[in-house]
Amino acid sequence: MPSTVTPLGLAQLSLVGTPAPQLIRLAAEAGFDFIGARVRPVTSTERAFDLQPGSLLLAETLQAMNETGLNVRDVEFLLLDGTDQRSVWLEMMRAGQALGAGTLTVASAVAEENQLTDLLGQMTQDGAEFGIVPTLEVISYQKVNSLPQAARIAREAGCQIVADTLHLSRVQATPEQLYEHAALIPMMQLCDGPAAAPRDREGLVHESRSDRGAPGSGEFALASLVSALPPTMPLSVEAPSQAAVASIGEAAWVRQLLRGAQQVVREAAALRTATQLQH
Repeated sequence: MPSTVTPLGLAQLSLVGTPAPQLIRLAAEAGFDFIGARVRPVTSTERAFDLQPGSLLLAETLQAMNETGLNVRDVEFLLLDGTDQRSVWLEMMRAGQALGAGTLTVASAVAEENQLTDLLGQMTQDGAEFGIVPTLEVISYQKVNSLPQAARIAREAGCQIVADTLHLSRVQATPEQLYEHAALIPMMQLCDGPAAAPRDREGLVHESRSDRGAPGSGEFALASLVSALPPTMPLSVEAPSQAAVASIGEAAWVRQLLRGAQQVVREAAALRTATQLQH
């Protein structure tokens, strides 16, 4: 059973080097409802996991899902760079379908919007065969770096958006923007951090990949952002922290992430109630 009316998940980036079967069991022990799975490494130093149909790791992952009752909601991550990446995303979609996922997260290094829209349109067509919808992520240091821009492209391409509270905070997205584009958002990624952004791109990348805070531990307006979306909107906690894991270990960090997310959900519910009373 879901821990709240809001399904809560653990994103792979929170423990990026942990194989999916172990991630599922850690998430289940803490009380999460689902996970996100990394089916393709993003950097050359990142550990690669073979979750293709027929692989041993896929079989072990499906077994862990069966034993715990958790599901895989999304797979990631592809940076669209303008080259022919169709064979790459088709392979990712095959893995996603085998895991039962519904979305594939992408970001864009493509500056030309018409080109990006065409790429995403092709991805959306391909994804229909696998039951996979591309979700375009707003990332502060990539080419799609505002929520209105992402929404415009997604509507044109027929895809969706994933909203990440780190990047939303860094690009100063508002709850009003989230409310306006909620129909395009199947899931929000949750983390926390300081109000002041890193001073350069290198700092933003480092923060994003390895130095995020547990929900409720920083200065982001998380409850306001979450309350702008429906209460049934799934929240996936994406909070990688090398320092925290080194200090307290994977299991304790996962439990801390869940507690933080649950508190944010409670605060968002209170905000929704207060807003309804005002009207």
